[in-house]
Amino acid sequence: MGSRFHGIIVPMVTPFKEDLSLDGDGVSWLARRLVAQGVHGLFPNSTTGEFVHLSREEAVSLVEAVLDAAGGKAWVLPGITANSTQQAVELGRAFRDLGVDGVIAAPPYFFKPSSEALEKHFSAIAERVELPLIVYNIPSTTGVNIPVEVYARLVSEHSNVVGAKVTLDSLTYLRRLVGEVKALRRGFSVFTGMDDHLLPALLLGGDGGVVALANVAPRIHLELYESWRKGRLEEAVSAYRKILSLARIYDVASSFPTAVKTALKALGAPLQPYVRPPLLPEPPEVEEAIRRILVETGVGKEFNTDTAN
Repeated sequence: MGSRFHGIIVPMVTPFKEDLSLDGDGVSWLARRLVAQGVHGLFPNSTTGEFVHLSREEAVSLVEAVLDAAGGKAWVLPGITANSTQQAVELGRAFRDLGVDGVIAAPPYFFKPSSEALEKHFSAIAERVELPLIVYNIPSTTGVNIPVEVYARLVSEHSNVVGAKVTLDSLTYLRRLVGEVKALRRGFSVFTGMDDHLLPALLLGGDGGVVALANVAPRIHLELYESWRKGRLEEAVSAYRKILSLARIYDVASSFPTAVKTALKALGAPLQPYVRPPLLPEPPEVEEAIRRILVETGVGKEFNTDTAN
């Protein structure tokens, strides 16, 4: 049995207007462009999308716009991460009623839950939201590293816990997750959340990436994934080298949202790099450094031939 979810899923940035209100036209443009490029899924209300800066009403409006723009041509898997289990469940149910394909949830990020508390938290979401659930491990922002054993127990107890997104700089963790959890359910999806782990994750037996720079250059990520899937390793390695070059954007930017929004601005996208405080827009010298990286990677030329509107 193949994995329910696979390929390249994009944790979308959330475009804002100058007054920092939601830019609905920008959301629709980005979703349409990504779907036209061929991505497999869209992840609104994500880390890269500043979910912690959105009200519940904004999150619902955002997901409605993405669903409408995607038109059923890509999975829509919004984030429901919250510090309260009840809030995560309520948001998940609201998204379920809109018709999403599944939900993504990271651990609560204020109180640091124990393994037992994590298991109960995600179990409650799985049971009460009644949608496919991808459990998202991002210890750099939550302060909690979900043990592989917790994933194993969740998969053993809940048929709708269908995948993991792992934003953690550890191939050992990915290897264990693939080996131990897929042994329990072959169709369990394992995604890396790090652009520069995309090829290693596939080599380890993973299923793809939920990667922020696919907002900017999805064709490169898709080229890597499709080349790998078809057994064309040399082409996959070539695309991977481009992604490694592109990933230098993270080294010069101050956050994931500003890195991606600044890159999109540099490429001439009809989006402005506004972010909500306490995040700050990147200064001109960082914008110029990001522009140079894009040129060196060859992304600018590719973007200018984009026909999505």
